[in-house]
Amino acid sequence: MADTKKLFIKTYGCQMNVYDSERMAEAMGSKGYTEVSSPEEADMILLNTCHIREKAAEKVYSELGRLKTLKTDKPDLKIGVAGCVAQAEGEEIMRRQPAVDLVVGPQSYHRLPEMEEKIQTGRKALDTDFPEEDKFDHLKSRPKAKRGPTAFLTVQEGCDKFCAFCVVPYTRGAEVSRPASRIVTEARDLVERGVREITLLGQNVNAYHGAADDGFDTSLAQLIWQLDKIDGLERIRFTTSHPNDMTDDLIEAHGTCDKLMPYLHLPVQSGSNRILKAMNRKHTAEEYLKVIERIRAARPDIMLSGDFIVGFPGETDQDFEDTMSLIRATNYGSAFSFKYSTRPGTPAAEKPQVDDGVASERLQRLQTLISEQQRAGQDSMVGRKVKVLFEKRGRREGQLIGKSEYLHATHAFAPDHLLGEVAEVLITASETNSLTGELVSS
Repeated sequence: MADTKKLFIKTYGCQMNVYDSERMAEAMGSKGYTEVSSPEEADMILLNTCHIREKAAEKVYSELGRLKTLKTDKPDLKIGVAGCVAQAEGEEIMRRQPAVDLVVGPQSYHRLPEMEEKIQTGRKALDTDFPEEDKFDHLKSRPKAKRGPTAFLTVQEGCDKFCAFCVVPYTRGAEVSRPASRIVTEARDLVERGVREITLLGQNVNAYHGAADDGFDTSLAQLIWQLDKIDGLERIRFTTSHPNDMTDDLIEAHGTCDKLMPYLHLPVQSGSNRILKAMNRKHTAEEYLKVIERIRAARPDIMLSGDFIVGFPGETDQDFEDTMSLIRATNYGSAFSFKYSTRPGTPAAEKPQVDDGVASERLQRLQTLISEQQRAGQDSMVGRKVKVLFEKRGRREGQLIGKSEYLHATHAFAPDHLLGEVAEVLITASETNSLTGELVSS
């Protein structure tokens, strides 16, 4: 009997890439591959890349430079690049790094088994098309192996917003929503395997409009209510959203659906209307704040998260102060913030850039404010009871770690039989980026 082939996948970037890597591993399982935890063990290495952050492509080339040395001792080792850098760079990856055998874009990875057959004959394989067929139709059903209590589930891909700083419309393509019935089926399968919390994923997830069996489109809120009916599924989350797509029914669901968790990631990027217009965000700071007001009216205890870019081309001191004012008005539980960095091919890349030192100073000030808000939010949880989904054992004997409804990492001493279960915890202390609590007797 032939030895099982070994696959190592390194995942960069967003939760959607985490989901894609899982599906790639499942697709390669049909060719006899099992996953391993280090590249040195592997017969095939896949880098599932992200193009959002600064110098993303160069970081991939640097990693490829390290990996090619493994081929000296293992000439049959195959190396592939997947994801958004693969889509953006295409043949350039193989030209710059001949050790690469395979390049596949994020919409074509269902073709990995056929591409693997090709590279085993000594040929190169490249597929960065936007195929007409739905990749999810061609991926095998997910195996029934036991899963951890949380899972990601992609429901929508691509983006039609064309923000001036973003490459997603060029690397992931136009917005496409998966049919609602297939999402529900996949969710049921995940629950049967032990999943208790599902996070619905999309580049612009609240623009979801998947086809339904009755011929009408299903909104994200309607999809959430369908998932709400699944026995054993206890929690639903979704990310990432756009302010312009926070529909009335979705806002209402936050107030009425018990399984929809009180946490929302709603990026705004800037608090300056002038910069928002230059970013092509198609909303104002005031409109964003009105959306926040409506969401909090529906669910007063909701925890909010956001994204911010500082140093966008043309940003003045006043523009930055407008952003700081919006942050103070919103009071975030957490946020992701970055200095603007150019993405070749995007409109903003051609504009005069803000001085790097100025951008760095602004970023530090913004992150200080966000950290203060995050810590205040955590501190306010002390003395409250929360429901924690325990996911793993802690470093200390008898300690379990999980997430509260508000996505706070929470530690408590609890018996092992609560792994994968939701239990009530009284918060006793606020630590750096986590909470400590005591199990509440039922």
